[in-house]
Amino acid sequence: MTIEMFLFGGVALFFAVTATGYAWWSDLEPAGTAALIVSFLMSALVFLFFGVQRRKHGSRPEDHKGAEIQQRSGPVDFFPARSGYPVLTAVGYAVAALGVIYGVWLFLIGVGLLAGGVFGFAFQYVQREP
Repeated sequence: MTIEMFLFGGVALFFAVTATGYAWWSDLEPAGTAALIVSFLMSALVFLFFGVQRRKHGSRPEDHKGAEIQQRSGPVDFFPARSGYPVLTAVGYAVAALGVIYGVWLFLIGVGLLAGGVFGFAFQYVQREP
């Protein structure tokens, strides 16, 4: 996270300097000044996030020059074998999109199907207490 932290720190510093200069020479023109200040705040937020994550979790193997590929290896993720919820989500989205054209009643049916698909995705592998 060190590289990302310094990258976004530099971006935040750039936007801070640019916003200060723009506000000074444009006689506080509100739209450009506000856009540059918001850009500074967003990049500063990402900078702070990476700093907190680095402090909380320590450095990663990517942060060291002598790191080996094997240091970062491990299980990639869990991928389910079969699930009907992607199909249900796609059908719900398609019906909701058609409902925008043909009527509210079809849109509400599509939203119901879509909600069922997303809910099933989220809670498909939750362990139930006996």
